[in-house]
Amino acid sequence: MPNRLAHETSPYLLQHAENPVDWWPWSDEAFAEARRRDVPVLLSVGYSSCHWCHVMAHESFEDRATAEVMNDHFVSVKVDREERPDVDAVYMEAVQAATGQGGWPMTVFLTPDAEPFYFGTYFPPAPRHGMPSFQQVLQGVHQAWADRRDEVTDVAGKIVRDLAGREVSFGGSGVPGEEELAQALLGLTREYDPQRGGFGGAPKFPPSMVVEFLLRHHARTGAEGALQMAQDTCERMARGGIYDQLGGGFARYSVDRDWTVPHFEKMLYDNALLCRVYAHLWRSTGSELARRVALETADFMVRELRTEQGGFASALDADSDDGTGRHVEGAYYVWTPAQLREVLGDSDAELAARHYGVTEEGTFEEGASVLQLPQREAVADAQRIDSVRRRLFEARSARPAPGRDDKVVAAWNGLAIAALAETGAYFDRPDLVEAAVAAADLLVRLHLDDAARLTRTSKDGRAGANAGVLEDYADVAEGFLALASVTGEGVWLEFAGFLLDHVLARFTDEESGALYDTAADAERLIRRPQDPTDNAVPSGWTAAAGALLGYAAQTGAEPHRTAAERALAVVKALGPRVPRFIGWGLAVAEALLDGPREVAVVGPALDDPGTRALHRTALLGTAPGAVVAYGTVGSDEFPLLADRPLSGGEPTAYVCRHFTCDAPTTDPERLKATLNR
Repeated sequence: MPNRLAHETSPYLLQHAENPVDWWPWSDEAFAEARRRDVPVLLSVGYSSCHWCHVMAHESFEDRATAEVMNDHFVSVKVDREERPDVDAVYMEAVQAATGQGGWPMTVFLTPDAEPFYFGTYFPPAPRHGMPSFQQVLQGVHQAWADRRDEVTDVAGKIVRDLAGREVSFGGSGVPGEEELAQALLGLTREYDPQRGGFGGAPKFPPSMVVEFLLRHHARTGAEGALQMAQDTCERMARGGIYDQLGGGFARYSVDRDWTVPHFEKMLYDNALLCRVYAHLWRSTGSELARRVALETADFMVRELRTEQGGFASALDADSDDGTGRHVEGAYYVWTPAQLREVLGDSDAELAARHYGVTEEGTFEEGASVLQLPQREAVADAQRIDSVRRRLFEARSARPAPGRDDKVVAAWNGLAIAALAETGAYFDRPDLVEAAVAAADLLVRLHLDDAARLTRTSKDGRAGANAGVLEDYADVAEGFLALASVTGEGVWLEFAGFLLDHVLARFTDEESGALYDTAADAERLIRRPQDPTDNAVPSGWTAAAGALLGYAAQTGAEPHRTAAERALAVVKALGPRVPRFIGWGLAVAEALLDGPREVAVVGPALDDPGTRALHRTALLGTAPGAVVAYGTVGSDEFPLLADRPLSGGEPTAYVCRHFTCDAPTTDPERLKATLNR
């Protein structure tokens, strides 16, 4: 018989709807039930494409004996961290403070007042490698609650007081300047891996936000070292197993330093960010590899993540059926030499093995290899390789596919909108721009209420119940701003303004300018989450700073620019110390130091060839964070276009800072030179 999760929209929660565990969704009713029964709350947090979440579910949550213990002694609450990043952030902070590490599934035991007192992540079904079994943990927590209640509540109270004291300190005031950005670059250089690209050791995550900073820093200062780190990192990732050499798109991270073996789940946010990064790398260098990866990644998102409603699904699982009934990580993606021969025949299989680095020993498990591009030299027979790739892709498509989390997350769709809009504009792919517009339409239609408040998630055309958090407002505004620049449709600028007004009114501390991850009127947790550092995506804090700055450049709105500058004070403090973890903030700081530049393109009509040539040139400018307004003479959709006449009757571009403009130009080459210096 299904439990209470059967009524939820989250695919992750629905995966647990048939468990024998008497699961509750996160709700006041669950904590009221714990108070009524005088038992602790067992909080389990994960997400649908999480490998170890599936493992623990199979080992423990599907086991009737374990479920019986959970049902007898706890109120068990299951949370999708992608639906409730605020709940996840608050308790993950407690887990990391108590244990020095974190991860998912996250397992936290709470008092009925939601105060945490015992922590962990994955627990095995039997004692293993010094870890207690999950049932041992359950019994131990139950006994402590029954026999040492005062001690438990004292611990919980101390933890909550400690968390309450962890407000973000700016460590100073003012915006980051040349010195802080130079120190950040030096810090990144020290942590850079010159042999393999990327930063630090294993596991290696794609450093999308850091690469964006490096590209912007090079564009503004000419620092060749910054560009070299960005180029080499992007090439190593694109040639490694973390990139899907057949279908395009990136896995979540590499378990090794060489980018060879990925954790195979594919997340929308990674692919949106990396699509945009590779498009920007091509814009800066003309790299054919960057162009190919940007387009393949965009095509992957549209082909495999787009939903029937026009939005983009959250993720593809790492695991899938290996054809024998086993659910195995990476089964969909890896190849043995025998499998190559079966699809391609002996001669082409030998070519494919050499081209993609498939060996008899294998680079993964059980003699299988992850496809890579180890050879840098030009392929002698590109047509034959194209045929091999197409046949392997078709054969792989017949394998049992990984599961898809069809949940549409507002923030991640905002990132995808920005990436697809720009990639489509750069490479003359109107279908990609159309996909971005369709996703934006869905967000407006389904996620935005009459007061322009965002709902975080939807599924199958049904909006979820959870309010948007700061990253939702910031990333959707970023996507709308990019769409406005690409399409010349001012309605997207207007919608971005509605969202950013909420950021100012409901997420910003008036006294300090600090930003919170949840709105002032959101559900109260044991603390109000607040984190300016990047994780797998830009922090809501720095994403908001970037969107506020871009909106101010488009409109001249001083409150938005002031808010952006106040928010960037944290980048001044953290950029020189932990540049890897505040890359987007550093990228926004580059835009601030450059102006950012404002480009107004006016013409007799939007489809006029001269107008389109200037517009395309403006979009391809490398000036950090530059905004583009595009319209006809007399258009009132963009404030930047006001009082911008044609020059000599020809389509004209104006390059401005703070609405003060250089001499207008009708020449795309002159505009290009202005924006690329």
